Amino acid sequence: MATPTFLAMYQQLIANPSVSALDESLNMSNRPVIELLAHWCESLGFTVEITELQSAPGKFNLLAKRGTGEGGLMLAGHTDTVPFDDSRWNFDPFQLKQHDNRLYGLGSIDMKGFFAFVLDAIKTLDEQGAKQTEPLLILATADEETTMAGAQQIARHPDLKPARCIIGEPTDMTPVYTHKGHMSSAIRILGRSGHSSDPDRGLNAIEVMHLVITKLLQLKEQLKNKYSLSDFAIPYPTLNLGHIHGGDNANRICGCCELHIDLRPLPGLSIKELQILLLEAIAPVNAQYPNSVEVIDLHDPIPAFSGSTDSALVKLAEQVSNSKAVAVNYCTEAPFIQQLGCETIVMGPGSIEQAHQPDEFLAIEKVAPAQQQISYLINELCFS
Repeated sequence: MATPTFLAMYQQLIANPSVSALDESLNMSNRPVIELLAHWCESLGFTVEITELQSAPGKFNLLAKRGTGEGGLMLAGHTDTVPFDDSRWNFDPFQLKQHDNRLYGLGSIDMKGFFAFVLDAIKTLDEQGAKQTEPLLILATADEETTMAGAQQIARHPDLKPARCIIGEPTDMTPVYTHKGHMSSAIRILGRSGHSSDPDRGLNAIEVMHLVITKLLQLKEQLKNKYSLSDFAIPYPTLNLGHIHGGDNANRICGCCELHIDLRPLPGLSIKELQILLLEAIAPVNAQYPNSVEVIDLHDPIPAFSGSTDSALVKLAEQVSNSKAVAVNYCTEAPFIQQLGCETIVMGPGSIEQAHQPDEFLAIEKVAPAQQQISYLINELCFS
């Protein structure tokens, strides 16, 4: 199976749905995308290893390698997409549509399209007779949009030791050297239900949640005032009260109330430290109402990614993109990939402003510059 043209690869990647979701009715296997990538990689002389996720049967990672020994460059991305609301799309999410100088499709920039850029660059370098001198690796992971289980599993790979890694999330080809982490927690209040006419016979979970929210807002200010890194546009850790539900009727004492919160730690503020701060914040409420407040992780917390602007990879990426490396507030698989011991950056085609949006698209005017930059990076790091 020969490697198709750039646009044909793009079309086929978009045409194979690979939604990952915590809601099992929306969740899909990424196997068709992995098999496509495997065929294309093999046609370019890569040895391919496909591994099913231990924590998510039916989901797969792909690791393709060309060249021998350790070191070299790894180009990494995830094969899954977020779910979509069909009513908000003006185009078929699974059919690459060229319209108004844009390429529309689910995953066009977040981030299946990155693989088309990578494989097309390698194919072109081969056709030009460039000689590969360093190992070249392609990593395609599963479930980045939910649990990041694919990246967490690859971080434990016993024989994977690239020298450098570029993760192709949409950054408009601006190198990202550091980003915040992500922690989502449920705060669950267990009260005692009863008739609203006799309040003392119950424990109203909504009223207890009111006390918890007061403590959380105090923690929000504490995080803002105590921690700061000027690298970030929003220089402090953020805490967001995102979703709340509780009770079932106006004349019943609410027996259960649950709040979902989002925390974004800075590099230097560990997940463990942040969890301790959260528990300390709500401890007075639990002391007042013993065993009424429970904190539950909604997913495995994602640590912050901390890189250096002085690394050789960052310097090269800045030169190629003609832009300074930046810090961003969203998170990626970088902290897990970094555990392999490689210099790591996040840098890929497309704007993060389009990620997770209806009518996700890549501007066609950005295709050629991104192709040139990705090809230059691969050539500089792996070819003579």
